[in-house]
Amino acid sequence: MTTIRNPILPGFNPDPAICRVEGDYYIATSTFEWFPGVQIHHSRDLVNWRLAGRPLDRKSQLDMRGNPDSCGVWAPALTYADGLFWLIYTDVKRRLGNFKDTHNYLVTAPSIEGPWSDPIYMNSSGFDPSLFHDDDGRKWFLNMVWDHRRRRTSFDGILLQEYLPQERRLAGPIKNVFKGSPLGLVEGPHLSKRNGWYYLTVAEGGTAYNHAVTMARSRTIDGPYDLHPNIHLITSKDDPDAPLQRAGHGFFVETDAGEVFHTHLCSRPLPGTKRSPLGRETAIQRVVWGEDGWLHLAQGGQVPAVEVDGPDLPPHPFPAEPERHEFDDGGLPSAFQWLRTPEPDRIFSLEARPGHLRLYGRESVGSWFEQALVARRQTSWFYSAETVVEFSPDTYQQLAGLICYYDRARFHYLAVSVADDGSRVLQVISSLGDHPDALMTYGLERDLPIPALGRVYLGVDVRLSELRFRWSEDGERWQSIGPVLDASILSDEAGPGAHGSFTGAFVGMAAHDLSGRALPADFDFFVYRDEPNPI
Repeated sequence: MTTIRNPILPGFNPDPAICRVEGDYYIATSTFEWFPGVQIHHSRDLVNWRLAGRPLDRKSQLDMRGNPDSCGVWAPALTYADGLFWLIYTDVKRRLGNFKDTHNYLVTAPSIEGPWSDPIYMNSSGFDPSLFHDDDGRKWFLNMVWDHRRRRTSFDGILLQEYLPQERRLAGPIKNVFKGSPLGLVEGPHLSKRNGWYYLTVAEGGTAYNHAVTMARSRTIDGPYDLHPNIHLITSKDDPDAPLQRAGHGFFVETDAGEVFHTHLCSRPLPGTKRSPLGRETAIQRVVWGEDGWLHLAQGGQVPAVEVDGPDLPPHPFPAEPERHEFDDGGLPSAFQWLRTPEPDRIFSLEARPGHLRLYGRESVGSWFEQALVARRQTSWFYSAETVVEFSPDTYQQLAGLICYYDRARFHYLAVSVADDGSRVLQVISSLGDHPDALMTYGLERDLPIPALGRVYLGVDVRLSELRFRWSEDGERWQSIGPVLDASILSDEAGPGAHGSFTGAFVGMAAHDLSGRALPADFDFFVYRDEPNPI
């Protein structure tokens, strides 16, 4: 029997919705403000996974310019029925304060590779939507409902309404079918049916350290729903020493052989802290149907395990992602994403200078509209990254280089710029979780002079909460630059405004031109490698 080691999708991959199509398994996860929207991973053995695509890749499907940090695509739900994949998602336009603007959409495709349709608007009453295909052919739409009045709680239950696919619209009565358990903050609904029971799986407790997977069931789709005898199927909230914390928000899938596995999000805080730069990751647990007709963790209890027995399926590994990307094949490597805009030609090009990624300096670091930042997820507590840039700024308003980024108030940036006298320099710039002002600090008492022309190699090494930049003129002889920086600020939990932050740490390339002249910066390669974990 194979062993599954969690998390199966390391780094920022939250809110996993799983579905099976014959021998193929797919997990859709949230991408928030990162474009293209929704990550879909594929497996044939539940052990090995590959990125199959990001379906929301054009303006008609998703335009997040102006979306604040940690808004955008929340909690997609992926199902398969009637020869189609059905993908439901929310585009969140506001998350802070009493109000949330949460617009829910549906796209479909005959294949996981597409083509994916233009979206059908569903509603805006809350977030975390999903679609259930009943065995009588009817389809039902669910989402949590947001109460801006906050008279009791803003999480006011789970709404249910019928969806008419022929008419491409919701219709009929809207019913609040489940108010949640005493834990509260009910969200993330998914429906299933077994032996005449409708099973409702939800997330509760908020997506921090009180998070949980809660189950309920009813003989009728609109309830009333009775709670699982343990209330929560999966949670780490009562075990602060569990390696997988913040466990909650997922769904289950059954193999052909009747084995059942349940996804959930989790985080791995840095030792001795409650900060998780890797963000909320995806894990999976073996579960079993008990004689009482409820799912239970196979290992007993409610706390998720790092290692679980895998399914009785042939191993199906995929080629490993390369550490080094040369930008020679005409397309952006799949590991990389950018922020918000559906018009990538305005922020980068792979054709303007063949063999290079050219970034066009746009708005400031942390802009919610048009920022030239192309990056990939941090997937380990220990990693190194390098790149090389050619960039000829003529004003201090122009910067380009290597960035470790969470959001506009949490980043570390090793940037090429110019001093007041016009000489080219290196700067170390950080924002240390300063919400809401996003004030910057500088890691060097004086900017470091570098040659006026030519390539500049930039690198970073992260070891747990320590982050150290380095640079080189030739890519062989490296020199450290700046102090040891705090890598833990690149996390959901860091900073006074951390509540309601939902993404994870990225590392990549950036260019900014506050003069408005879109000065280009050319990057010849990017290397990312996870280092051995000595812990």
